Amino acid sequence: MKHLPKHLRPRWRYLAVTVESWPDADVDRGAFQRELWYAGQNLLGDAGSADADLTVLDFDFADGYGETVVRARRGHADAARAAVACVDEVNGHPVGVAVRGTSGTVRACEEKYLGRRGELFEQRKVAFENDRRAAHARNGDVDVRLDGSFVGATELDFE
Repeated sequence: MKHLPKHLRPRWRYLAVTVESWPDADVDRGAFQRELWYAGQNLLGDAGSADADLTVLDFDFADGYGETVVRARRGHADAARAAVACVDEVNGHPVGVAVRGTSGTVRACEEKYLGRRGELFEQRKVAFENDRRAAHARNGDVDVRLDGSFVGATELDFE
């Protein structure tokens, strides 16, 4: 089966959503998805909910705090925001949800609104154990390549 041409494929918007609850709350992706569908159906009706096509893509929840990315069809982002705002409990646990932002790609949504920045590193040569070696530097930490593996070091080890 052939793929649809790009101009016929559905377009999506991605909502960055934070979820807060009590530390002992049991909230998982499936339960949050179910509550989101119910909220969308109650608010938008069957046809509106089907048009918005709300889907939870990535869900991370621990110790009462979580983040997720919710996908919605382009043109239905406002309806999706309203449906997300209607979620007030998951698995019998009260939750507070907030939409932090909307983006056109999952990656931009995570990096811009959820703080999941891609790690930036710089590759350079360093002197380690009196020998010149390849290293990867990021956030003040340096990983030095040594015999097929890496050794962790800091900037202070090279002065």
